[in-house]
Amino acid sequence: MFTPQSPIASGFSAASIPDEVMRHIDLRGKYAIVTGGHSGIGLETVRALRAAGARVMAPARDVAQARAALTNMPDVMVQPLDLMDPDSINRFADAVLASTDSVDILLNNAGIMAPPLSRDARGYESQFSTNHLGHFQLTLRLWQALAAGGNARVVTLSSLGHRYSPVCFEDIHYTQRPYDPWRAYGQSKTANALFAVHLDKLGRESGIRAFAVHPGRVPTTRLSRFMTPEEKAAVAQAAQVGPDFVPSPLKTLAQGASTSLWAATSPQLAGMGGVYCADCDISLLVADDSPDVSGVRRWAIDPRQAERLWALSLELIGE
Repeated sequence: MFTPQSPIASGFSAASIPDEVMRHIDLRGKYAIVTGGHSGIGLETVRALRAAGARVMAPARDVAQARAALTNMPDVMVQPLDLMDPDSINRFADAVLASTDSVDILLNNAGIMAPPLSRDARGYESQFSTNHLGHFQLTLRLWQALAAGGNARVVTLSSLGHRYSPVCFEDIHYTQRPYDPWRAYGQSKTANALFAVHLDKLGRESGIRAFAVHPGRVPTTRLSRFMTPEEKAAVAQAAQVGPDFVPSPLKTLAQGASTSLWAATSPQLAGMGGVYCADCDISLLVADDSPDVSGVRRWAIDPRQAERLWALSLELIGE
């Protein structure tokens, strides 16, 4: 399988912080959208983009909560957006398109992790619906604005958790098999990575480049709100979380935001895209059965699986 999935020796690392990766980055006149930009990694991402001069939109389900979190950044725009509600996505996209001609950075940052089984109004499993389909629909609705500037980047947060499961096309929504919250999470994170692969293929002629990123293990985020106290304690001890052992080091919120910011802005990635990144570099490709806790599995960047997922996703959102 041909892939550009190979590290480029960026000079950064897992310990890099936004001040390092954004040094000399000038985003004045640029428009950026960060879903989930009012908390955790998203808030750190918004802070760095704003500091570099970008106009930033941070859509949220709870607008009052988001505005309260962004009190010290009153120029950051907030609009309602529920990624599990297709109508909400369309309303948000319409509002963006009415207010700007172009979107330069779209950071698909929001997500949920390992909740009890729930479904959206269409019957779709909540993690696949929120983490993948919502961002898929949002990106397509903003395509016109992304293409307008001729040099846009779409960065979607995947995760090392992609190793828990490929996309199970035969039963994506757990209607035939027992629900496993961690494997459902892994499936959605694999979908995020595959989305970047095919989006980059389709978008490059319009100047749209796409990346998937693993931010690292950051325990102090709302992503862990569905975890039991025992699972949270395990994270703090770098012990078993999910279906297998993941002894990778923990990151601060700022370190967790750095790879997203690097993928969204770095001139080192000019002319590149469709790759999975971690620790502020392109990740190594590893075998699907690799015990390595770093790198990306082949199933998450397979262009044939990416094309298949794209076609199915269009069908699922009614396009």
